[in-house]
Amino acid sequence: MGKKRGLQKKLQPFLNCKDFTVSKETYEVMLNKDYDMLVTSPIPVDLENYYKSEDYISHTDSKKSFFDKVYQVVKNYTLKRKLSLINSFKTDSKTILDIGAGTGDFLKVCKNNGWTVEGIEPNIDAINNAAQKEVFLKDSIDKVDKTKYDIITLWHVLEHVEMLSDYITKLKNLLKDNGKLIIAVPNFKSYDAKFYKEFWAAFDVPRHLWHFSQTSIHKIFSEEDMIVEKTLPMKFDAYYVSLLSEKYKSEKMKPIHAFYRGFLSNLKARKTSEYSSLIYVLKKY
Repeated sequence: MGKKRGLQKKLQPFLNCKDFTVSKETYEVMLNKDYDMLVTSPIPVDLENYYKSEDYISHTDSKKSFFDKVYQVVKNYTLKRKLSLINSFKTDSKTILDIGAGTGDFLKVCKNNGWTVEGIEPNIDAINNAAQKEVFLKDSIDKVDKTKYDIITLWHVLEHVEMLSDYITKLKNLLKDNGKLIIAVPNFKSYDAKFYKEFWAAFDVPRHLWHFSQTSIHKIFSEEDMIVEKTLPMKFDAYYVSLLSEKYKSEKMKPIHAFYRGFLSNLKARKTSEYSSLIYVLKKY
């Protein structure tokens, strides 16, 4: 993993985090000072098994629990924001590739608004859910035709990618010269991350292999001759992540506490720009 850039070299202990979703195992989150990023250690050899949970909501359309309902409400709002973002770019032919497409909701919205869509999703249950919406996904980036896309999106996906440097190379090769690469990832420099520490839900070990700062995104992609053109906040993430973090920390539902922490995180980020999650719009040099 990250062999080209040595992302797993010269690591220092940073934090011990628990997998609250599936295994209840503890993992080390290690600091790479050179890139100002964190790395989960060790990575399970059977990593795919750590996604097999009804609590892993991006692979389902569940509306059973309180968290499910909150997630679906936020998702519907953010879908409109995502569509507005991609529509703001001038494109040759409105082609989009969404990686980690989940149950296909984003691509369905794109398709309904005149985009030619293609998506990748490794989870078979999510693929089947998407197919019911007439969104047909491939299970690997290696199965994508050598088409060049106007837009490539990864909404909370890059942190899951095992062979990070190789994957970024593939993304660049699939992007048109004047295309946009849109990446959304959690930000461990945010106030809510610093407050909740090992209980911060966006660490989500071991599924999240990498934990990015703004510095690390700029540095990793500049080595691939790509530049960050714009950075945008995902303000709702602070509330949802705080809600889950409160549950992990106290084993109780504390929506008022979570709302306060989410509000405070966004308030502080107005000065620091360190929002709970960030969207990066990148282009080739």
